[in-house]
Amino acid sequence: MILVDFGLALWLAALSWIDARRMILPDYLTLPLIPAGLALAWLQPPDPTTRLIGAVAGFASFALIAELYRRLRGRDGLGLGDAKLLAGAGAWLGWAALPSVVLIGAVCGLVFALIKRPAADQPFPFGPFLAAGFWLVWRFGPLVLAYN
Repeated sequence: MILVDFGLALWLAALSWIDARRMILPDYLTLPLIPAGLALAWLQPPDPTTRLIGAVAGFASFALIAELYRRLRGRDGLGLGDAKLLAGAGAWLGWAALPSVVLIGAVCGLVFALIKRPAADQPFPFGPFLAAGFWLVWRFGPLVLAYN
């Protein structure tokens, strides 16, 4: 599995680099994550159904947010590349891990924004932060809330 870990890390690094430089997550790199993640279901948990639901839920949730933002603000705020990347994460990790991926990505993006202080009208790519959340959850598992 170390080759799978290394391959995923390189893939996500390439996606992050492209998004940071060009503000785009290309389909030729995001879409293959979905069948690759589903194929992994034969080697390790979670099961294929959980992964398929994760892929659909990942894409649908971000696509819905992107559409709502576009309708409310009259401009794009989240690209469908992000939705496809989250679909890939769902295919690799299963639906239950998606909130952890998004939370980690959002916190990383917020920290970046607080440090970098971009202008309010200056967009910045979410893909690198989403990729970081994807990678961290793949390596260490989803966040676990412990309470009494």
